[in-house]
Amino acid sequence: MSEHPTADRPRAGLRLMHVHAHPDDESSKGAASTAKYVAEGVDVHVVTCTGGERGSILNPKMDRPEILANISEIRRQEMERARDILGVTQDWLGFVDSGWPEGDPKPPLPDGCFATVPVEVAAEPLVRLIRSFRPHVVTTYDERGGYPHPDHIMCHQVSVAAFEAAGDPGRYPDAGEPWQPLKLYYHHSFNRPRMQALHDAMVEHELESPWADRLQEWKPEPEWDARITTQVECAEYFGVRDQALLAHATQIDPDGMWFAIPRELQEKVWPHEDYELVVSHVETTRPETDLFAGITDPS
Repeated sequence: MSEHPTADRPRAGLRLMHVHAHPDDESSKGAASTAKYVAEGVDVHVVTCTGGERGSILNPKMDRPEILANISEIRRQEMERARDILGVTQDWLGFVDSGWPEGDPKPPLPDGCFATVPVEVAAEPLVRLIRSFRPHVVTTYDERGGYPHPDHIMCHQVSVAAFEAAGDPGRYPDAGEPWQPLKLYYHHSFNRPRMQALHDAMVEHELESPWADRLQEWKPEPEWDARITTQVECAEYFGVRDQALLAHATQIDPDGMWFAIPRELQEKVWPHEDYELVVSHVETTRPETDLFAGITDPS
C-alpha cells in the first residue's frame, strides 16, 4: 500500500531506483536530486552492481597499505555512510568489480568480473529487485557508461535489459511478480555545457578552473548534448551531495577537483542535475524539470 502524500511528504508513494556500477557513483551522479526527492517523501533505492574491489585509492590521505588490504570492507562502510546521508535504501547486486584495464592493447578482463557475466544472467537479480521495490522511475548510465569503464557500460546494458524484462511475466518467472517501471533515464552529469559554464564562471572570477585542460581536449558534440531532456533544480541540496561524496573517503580527495569550484558558484551557474529521458510509458512534455513528470497515479 502506497503512503499517502502529506504536507511534510508531498510526494509520498513515489518510488525511484538508481542503478550504479560502484559505491561512490550514487554520490557523484544525481546525488543532489536524490536528496531533493527524499526530502519530498519519495522512496529512493540505490542498486550497486559491484563492491568496488578493484578501484584505486584516489585520496592521497587514504593511500596506505592497511587501507588497500581491507578495501572491500572499507568501501562497504563508506557506502553505508553515504546512503545514510542521502536518506536512501540500498542493495548490492553482488558482482565483482572489473577494474580499469590499462595498457595498449588492454589486457583481458579478470575472470568472473561483472563485465564478463552474460547480460541475461546479470539482469536477473536486478529484475528481482525491480519487482520487489516497484519503482516508478529507474535511472542508469548511457550506452557509453558515462565514461568507458567496463563496469559502467555493463551497468547500462544490465539496467536496460532489466527495465524491459521486469514487466514481462514470461521473463524471469521465478523473480517475483511482474512490475513495469514507467520511465527510464540516463544520467548526464558530466556534460560539456555544464563544465564550460562552470569553467567560464571561474575564469570570470579570476579563479583557477579545474576544467581548463579537459575542455581543451573535449571535442564539442552538440547532438550528444542535445540529448538532455530533463533538468532537476536541486541547488539547495548540493551540500548534502558534497557530504555524501566525502563519505567515500578512499575515492574523493577533499582537496581535489571535486571541490575546486565554490559551491555558491555552482548554485548560481548550474543549479540543476541533468538527465535524458529514454523510455516513457506515460505522457510527458520535453523539456522536463521533474523525473516524475506525467506520473499521476503512484500506485
